[in-house]
Amino acid sequence: MTDRRKYNPRSILSWFEEDRPREKFTKKGRSALSDAELIAILIGSGTVDHSAVDVAKIIMNSVGNNINSLAKLSVKDLKKHRGIGQAKAVTILAALELGRRRSDIIAVQKRKICCSEDVYEEMKPYLLDKPHEEFWVLLLNRANHVTRTAQVGLGGVSGTPADVKMIFKLAVEHLASSIILVHNHPSGQLIPSLADKRLTEQIREAGRILDLPVLDHMIFTDAGYYSFRDSEEF
Repeated sequence: MTDRRKYNPRSILSWFEEDRPREKFTKKGRSALSDAELIAILIGSGTVDHSAVDVAKIIMNSVGNNINSLAKLSVKDLKKHRGIGQAKAVTILAALELGRRRSDIIAVQKRKICCSEDVYEEMKPYLLDKPHEEFWVLLLNRANHVTRTAQVGLGGVSGTPADVKMIFKLAVEHLASSIILVHNHPSGQLIPSLADKRLTEQIREAGRILDLPVLDHMIFTDAGYYSFRDSEEF
């Protein structure tokens, strides 16, 4: 009996099996798939004119084929693409969030802070891809192990408040021996502002009075960081 189904290059089912994202994932492994193909698996189906892979490629092209930029989009942003509804947009962003949280599972013995790079790695799960500013504090024990990481300020695109009293209240309640300050600049700007410098000195002075030293203040961006201690401003 003749198969009357017409060949449709837009339909994944009409592709060679080894070229279909799910089959390719199973046979060749996850690393064999492009970012667009992985996203196509998440969204499942395309539109009348575009396959799921085509839709995924359009989405990736819109963010310069940069996964970090994709992670910064909102559900509303993704729904602007034809073929992406609420459920598919949420699925994509949920998968990206899981990927970010994976790096948050760090063995305790690896959480000792020895340099500014350790601080940057510690904060990636919390601050990577954030579109607004946040202020965080790392609480350390006498051996410089992180005992707690806490958000102490949430702001907008160009600033975030930080309550000095709340920072040290948190540190005292958790018996911290020292603290490290971290806030992000979504703009990518690595040069501290005058306000950053003033706040840093204010918190350092409070730490001296309480015998709770501030070891560093880091400005975090997706592409790198600025450490007050490394810059010898401490």
